[in-house]
Amino acid sequence: MNLGFLTIEQHDQMVDLLAQLHAHYHPGSRLPRGTFNAHLQRLCSGDSQLQLVTASQDNRLLGFAAVYLVASLVEPEPAKRLQCALKELFVAPEERSRGVGRALMKWVARYALDQGCWRIDWTVKSSNARGIDFYERLGAQWVSDRLSFRLERSGVSSVAAP
Repeated sequence: MNLGFLTIEQHDQMVDLLAQLHAHYHPGSRLPRGTFNAHLQRLCSGDSQLQLVTASQDNRLLGFAAVYLVASLVEPEPAKRLQCALKELFVAPEERSRGVGRALMKWVARYALDQGCWRIDWTVKSSNARGIDFYERLGAQWVSDRLSFRLERSGVSSVAAP
C-alpha cells in the first residue's frame, strides 16, 4: 500500500472518493461530478490549509485522510503548542476492514509527530459505531468534557445580523 499526499494523477479518483464520502453522510443525495471536481480544486488551492493524504494500491485509491495543523491558544508550552486536526478519514466501502484506515492513521500520526504536534483531535458521528470501535482499537479516547456545536446558514446569518 502506498501512502502520501494527493498527487495530480490521483485527482479523478479522489473526486470519486469525495462523491462516496458525500453519499455516506447524505444517503440518497446526488450531486453532479463537476461539483466534487470544483470542490477538490478549491481544496488543493494555495489558500487551503487542508492536506489530503491518500492510500493507494496498484494505482487505485483506497481511502484518504484530510488533516490540518492548529496552533493552540490554551497550551503555551513549546511541546504542546501545535495540534493536528483530522477533518476526515474515509475508506472506500469495498476496502474497509483491510487495514487501510489503520495505515492512514499511522501516516497521520507520523506526520503529526514530524510537525511537532502534541495531539490529534477529530470528531465522529455518534451513530458511527464501526468508526468509534475502530478509533477505540487505535487507543483513542473519547473526550467526555467536550461537545460539538454548529451554526448552519440561518444561524450564522442571525448571529452576524446587525
